[in-house]
Amino acid sequence: MTKYARRKAVVVGEATGIGLAIAKRLVEGGASVVLTARTDDERAHAVAELGSAARVVTPSAVEAALPGDDAEAALPGDDAEAALPGDDVKAALTGDGPPVFGGVDLLFADAIPTARPLLPHLKDGGAVVLTAPTPCPDAVRALAAELASRGIRVNAVAPGCIEAPDSGAVPLPPLGRLGAAEEVARAALFLATEATFTTGARLPVDGGLGRP
Repeated sequence: MTKYARRKAVVVGEATGIGLAIAKRLVEGGASVVLTARTDDERAHAVAELGSAARVVTPSAVEAALPGDDAEAALPGDDAEAALPGDDVKAALTGDGPPVFGGVDLLFADAIPTARPLLPHLKDGGAVVLTAPTPCPDAVRALAAELASRGIRVNAVAPGCIEAPDSGAVPLPPLGRLGAAEEVARAALFLATEATFTTGARLPVDGGLGRP
């Protein structure tokens, strides 16, 4: 499947659950992906799930792993340093070199503070999708208005009642079952790639729980 071929995406926040589900669908669709992982265990799990089709890096290394418009190197690979040639790698990682801008089409982040440092790397006409359970609608609309002049759409999914290994017994929503991270990923990707005249929106993915 090549639905997301030639797309370059960054998924930041949690490498497990929803973030990993988004990265998997992007990779399956042919996208180049950078995914952040906070711990060695998270990184090993993500690499095992995604293989060589994505680069899995620590949050502090994500900006160094992003290509610019003229970068010839593809994103996939296990080593963040493979994203930039020669001495540019060391300069970017240490902060001594020039920043690399405008190389990403899609940005998925758990919250606005996580997304904001990466916005200069997002191409005009790109998309941001926030994935935290309780994104503030006013904050989503404010960021959407801020980035509208660049043609960047900003939307959010609001997951609720999503099954997780440590979720335990929880009340079921009206649909009568817990949701899956994969279902949140599909909603997030819809907002990022298909809802082309939608910005500033918050989409509940909670089985009808109806949280405002």
